[in-house]
Amino acid sequence: MELTAFQELTEQISIECFYMTDSQQEEKVIQLIDLHHFIDCYNPRIKIINYINHPINIIEENGAKKGILFYDLKHPISLDLNLFESFKRNNHLKEIWFVFVEEDSISNSKQYLEFIVENSIEIFYDKIFQFNFFQSIIKELK
Repeated sequence: MELTAFQELTEQISIECFYMTDSQQEEKVIQLIDLHHFIDCYNPRIKIINYINHPINIIEENGAKKGILFYDLKHPISLDLNLFESFKRNNHLKEIWFVFVEEDSISNSKQYLEFIVENSIEIFYDKIFQFNFFQSIIKELK
């Protein structure tokens, strides 16, 4: 992502998310960075539809609307799987993807697989990925 595009999107977050605290806006910027870098690595033709209003980013791939949730095990968030399922229906998404974002140079796939089983992630998400941000490597786990 070019610096000017990043600055414009950051300003858009500041304007549209004025009701959020500074830390919430910072999380939204991180979500945006993860989204753009993931798309650049996975399929640069993916179109971003919405990332502002929900932790699930709405994209369009090959004419189909899909959702992407980024998750960092070092900074866990609440996973209300029923809420995400209703989000999928209400936004007419064909699929929802769950993406583990990792920053370590050494990957620990076992940790992700255990989390998937413990939290029944495979039931609610159509695809599950492991995304090493700094190495720009995407591994499909489901």
